[in-house]
Amino acid sequence: MKGTIIISKKGVKLKNPILIEGLPGIGLVGKLAAEHLIKELKAEKVAEIYSEHFPHQVLMLKKGTLRMLKNKFYAWKNPKKNGADLLILVGDVQAITPEAQFEVCSRILDYFAKMKGKRIYTLGGYGVGKIIENPRVLGSATHKEVVDELKKYGVVFGEANGSIIGAAGLLLGLGKIRKMDGACLMGETHGGYVDVKSAKSVLIILTKILNIPLDLNKLDERAKESERFMKKMEKEIEKQKGIGGGVLKGDDLSYIR
Repeated sequence: MKGTIIISKKGVKLKNPILIEGLPGIGLVGKLAAEHLIKELKAEKVAEIYSEHFPHQVLMLKKGTLRMLKNKFYAWKNPKKNGADLLILVGDVQAITPEAQFEVCSRILDYFAKMKGKRIYTLGGYGVGKIIENPRVLGSATHKEVVDELKKYGVVFGEANGSIIGAAGLLLGLGKIRKMDGACLMGETHGGYVDVKSAKSVLIILTKILNIPLDLNKLDERAKESERFMKKMEKEIEKQKGIGGGVLKGDDLSYIR
């Protein structure tokens, strides 16, 4: 395998699709939110992404088999006549170098462009280093018009600073060059643990924006499953740092946790 490969189900057609990204990141906020969205909407898996830029390992499964690390696209068709369909991106990991992030994100946007999509929402956590009882959702958008639109739903703009690392930022930045628009929705979080409250805050805002009702009752249970999986991933990648000459450095682990 060379580069990044997307294996897609044939005949996938979506109506004015919106891309929702929820890959692993700080507090697993985006991952929890996107996976819960998929399960509650009963979205259908339509494509898998494999890349030489993902960590060099396979996962051993309880039934005795193994599988490659991957990202996945799920599609949900909106039953409302004028409602937009959703294309939801989730996965085990993110690409592990800056160059790899550009390559993988470009391929993701190629796939989204084929679906004639124009709007992107990336989901994540905004680390504040302390426990937040009622997490706000901070935002950063591609255009001023998007800022004005999302303020009406309670997204707080202008208070987040620094940079958005990984797919949550690059999908929007590269998307803007392609004349797509959107925003990163970041739930305030401590940053050092899996944060269900923050994921709930993001989902409450997102579902208002999308005008989709969603049951959040099972989110706590799913958070425990994700935490177990990601802890296992981090242990394996730490081993690789010693064996493979240093796969990850410093804050790059934020792509995984």
